[in-house]
Amino acid sequence: MRTAVYPGSFDPITLGHLDVISRGVKVFDKIIVGVLVNVDKTSLFNIDERVELIKRVTRMIPNVEVVSFEGLLIDFMKEYDANVILKGLRAFSDFEYEFQMALMNNKLQPEIETLFMMTSAQYSYLSSTAVKQVAKFRGELKGLVPDMVIPDIINKINQK
Repeated sequence: MRTAVYPGSFDPITLGHLDVISRGVKVFDKIIVGVLVNVDKTSLFNIDERVELIKRVTRMIPNVEVVSFEGLLIDFMKEYDANVILKGLRAFSDFEYEFQMALMNNKLQPEIETLFMMTSAQYSYLSSTAVKQVAKFRGELKGLVPDMVIPDIINKINQK
């Protein structure tokens, strides 16, 4: 079975993330969305909320599992017997950082490969950070995130 891990903060999940997941299941038998507890970022949603949002929007996509993790990605991958990291790239500017991470992961665990998948052009500008900024200033979220998570984002922003 070909299993890939698609890691990220997903705070919140965007249509760009969903695009990579939807296309990834056509390449791999199973995609594990690894929701990272990122100590370097202040999150809008806590880890359990992010996992739940992703589960909700991916429940109709076959062979997707959503799990949170902290620590090294390669340790998480060993736990799930996965040997491919799936990473979405929006633009060339993403590549340098992701390439360095891929080399580091390969150094730590040579059996692990990283596959870069270009996000579809209509989502190349999209990031969770941009979504949070738009939401903060009461901008339109339709077309940026899955419709079913828009109320969750608005409610969370209103609580802040």
